[in-house]
Amino acid sequence: MKFDYDVIVVGAGHAGCEAASASARLGSSTLLVTIDMNKIAQMSCNPAVGGIAKGQIVREIDALGGAMGKITDASSIQFRMLNKSKGPAMWSPRSQADRALFIKHWREELESIPNLDFWQDAVCELLLDKDRVVGVKTVWGISIKAKSVVLTNGTFLNGLMHIGRSQVEGGRIGELPSYKLSDQIRDFGFEVGRMKTGTPARIDGRTIDFSKCKEQKGDEEIGQFSFVPRGTIKRLPQLSCWMTYTNPQVHEVLRSGFADSPLYNGTIKSIGPRYCPSIETKLVTFADKDKHQLFLEPEGINTCEYYLNGFSSSLPADVQYKAMRLLPGLENCKIFRPGYAIEYDFFMPTQLTASLETKMIQNLFFAGQINGTTGYEEAGAQGLIAGINASLKASEREAFILHRDEAYIGVLIDDLITKGVNEPYRMFTSRAEFRILLRQDDADVRLTPKGIELGLVDDVRKRAFEHKMTAVAKLTEYVNEKKMTMAQANPILESLGSKPLSESTKLASLIARPNVSVKCFHVEQSDFIETDDVDWDVVQESVDINIKYSGYIEKERQIAEKISRLDYIKIKGKIPYEKIESLSTEARQKLTKIDPETIGQASRISRISPADINVLLVYLLL
Repeated sequence: MKFDYDVIVVGAGHAGCEAASASARLGSSTLLVTIDMNKIAQMSCNPAVGGIAKGQIVREIDALGGAMGKITDASSIQFRMLNKSKGPAMWSPRSQADRALFIKHWREELESIPNLDFWQDAVCELLLDKDRVVGVKTVWGISIKAKSVVLTNGTFLNGLMHIGRSQVEGGRIGELPSYKLSDQIRDFGFEVGRMKTGTPARIDGRTIDFSKCKEQKGDEEIGQFSFVPRGTIKRLPQLSCWMTYTNPQVHEVLRSGFADSPLYNGTIKSIGPRYCPSIETKLVTFADKDKHQLFLEPEGINTCEYYLNGFSSSLPADVQYKAMRLLPGLENCKIFRPGYAIEYDFFMPTQLTASLETKMIQNLFFAGQINGTTGYEEAGAQGLIAGINASLKASEREAFILHRDEAYIGVLIDDLITKGVNEPYRMFTSRAEFRILLRQDDADVRLTPKGIELGLVDDVRKRAFEHKMTAVAKLTEYVNEKKMTMAQANPILESLGSKPLSESTKLASLIARPNVSVKCFHVEQSDFIETDDVDWDVVQESVDINIKYSGYIEKERQIAEKISRLDYIKIKGKIPYEKIESLSTEARQKLTKIDPETIGQASRISRISPADINVLLVYLLL
């Protein structure tokens, strides 16, 4: 450790780890400051990565050269590809992870980067030179200089935990909160708010009667997040999750504790996650339902600890315990700790640019829950982009920006900086206009060239990507040219329940049919792949999807190109919004506050109408 760095990253959660890793691998001398080095990349809530839309984000992180994907694969104890019955735009990978191994692998990853140092401490103050950050000061009175600073404080900024009427200050159970830093940023003029999240009790798996629960196994064929070739990452034994349900008796016990619930007695006034509600919120919101689905998820291969997904609560501990013992399979359960809620400070993300640099303080970047988001995946994505841009800013290079038609990460950041948040932000496929273009399977096609250009993708990954693209191109050419006779095709088609041919046709036209794939025709791998760093199954799937959905893909690409043109019309600093009387009062106020970079961003601001955009375009022509 030294006292002068290019980049300092504050916080070692999922955002901080990706930020520090990216910054250091781009060549910036980087310091990662964390309160507890034993909890690097701690999975504070459920031990799982991915899910609907979130899985796409993790694949994008990996495609750009981030680490979350490969670390999840190395820690995975159950893998599932969600929405497989739907079109490929909706396929979303999800992995149950071994919590302890996830931390271990992340720490090993970070410690392997030569340019990265660690410091166990808490940052309490930013060192400023007018409107530019120049370093940080810790609670131990140590000042450390830096050209750029990335704040990834998670739930630690003035964190306050709740169990019933009991309150404990902290950023996570057993850990101290971060003081003073949030107040300093507020005093500088930033808009600050409070958000709330929570987590369920942890259960002793030795006391669960799994015979009364429904088993949920993972996929037989274990998939992965990382685009590294299959077999590169050593896989762990796969474990089952289990399902159980609440019942009216459980609900009655839970309701008996509402008077002591901080959610309903006025103690908690902050905004909670609508899409991941507490069990008490479910009882109020869905009062007509007599049962709710719960998942018992293993915490790892070397522990008996289970996570009760769907049962987040801040009710008194005795109420939680009594209610859990009425759940099928948990009649004799013991718990390691009760669920709790936590409130924390966040800063409205409209105060950021697309690089995640703050508008008011130069060289200061925010990533993760400090921006009003929720989820490991959303945090990791922001951390990666903030770390990249903090490094680029420190070396006076142009910022790296992803657009909405390029990545879910682009959608995420644009939503945050343009629309702000009124609840903890979570990614969904419905937030993306171009879902067919932003599939999980083609994240490497979209983003790995960008990662290579940045310098985040190493030579091994680069060669593997190039070899894959060559194989896909060769196979695509083959199926487009290969003519199939009736004698060759019909036995295969009939076995698949597909209409037989009445004349010869190109193989590509057969693959375009439902339930028909390249694999059905036993194409020889050796004709297309000459190296061992390419997965033949992945190549075949890529060709299948491109052929089956070519019309939809091309149509969406054309629409995206038309819409994205507005994102290349720069307006920042060019338009005096407050002086344009033909704009509505609300439009003038919002445009002035957000100060959009482009016409495209302006068009996505809430309550900005097409008429307002026309006014801006006319102004630019004058």
